[in-house]
Amino acid sequence: MTLLKPVRQQKISDQVFEQLKELIFRGRLKPGDQLMPEREMATSMNVSRTTIRNAISRLVTMHLVEHKQGKGTFVAKPDPKKGNPFAAAMSNPNASIYDLLEVRMGLECIAASLAAKRADTSDITAMRQSFHEMEKKVTAGGLGSSADISFHMAIAYATKNPLHIQVMKTFYDYLSHGIMESLQFLYEDPENIDIILGHHKEIMEAIIGRDPDNAFKSMQSHIEYVKLFFKENKK
Repeated sequence: MTLLKPVRQQKISDQVFEQLKELIFRGRLKPGDQLMPEREMATSMNVSRTTIRNAISRLVTMHLVEHKQGKGTFVAKPDPKKGNPFAAAMSNPNASIYDLLEVRMGLECIAASLAAKRADTSDITAMRQSFHEMEKKVTAGGLGSSADISFHMAIAYATKNPLHIQVMKTFYDYLSHGIMESLQFLYEDPENIDIILGHHKEIMEAIIGRDPDNAFKSMQSHIEYVKLFFKENKK
């Protein structure tokens, strides 16, 4: 008995859907960004408008994009409370940001290790772009929170594990607002800016260098540092 299964050709609408979803998950299309009109998108991707419409319909169903009457289609801004399992978990009065960081430790250290084994050229490019964007934002006095999230999502995407990617997207949708507040608090001490950027660079270099153990340890050190900061500051 053969273990092989027939290879099915992926539908064009599936390919369009996956491409748009990837741009959103990687953070290249950010919450609030407007998608180009159907006609332009169809021309750009060399597909029919019906194909584009079907792909966007699936993104709407997943709450990744939303239609605004008379304005167009936009990347949805995540509602941290609406339909997010992490919101329900955090309604527990005993749950804290420290607990969330422990969850991140479990998810992201493994992700960094897997990324070091599986990342392809597009993953590395996405990581570098996010890191440089984060570096540019904080150097200019900003927080770089969107770029920070994109960096960690690039690592999740590099695991090539669709379940892990979806969990991380859900996780960061919930944390997006919290990350902004956390970074603002963390960066009150300018020294922390260089330290956090250094952490991200070490993680990225370990992944690029195909060093799973060092990628795991670098991510672990990064999250431990943030955990210690909030523990000492009781935030």
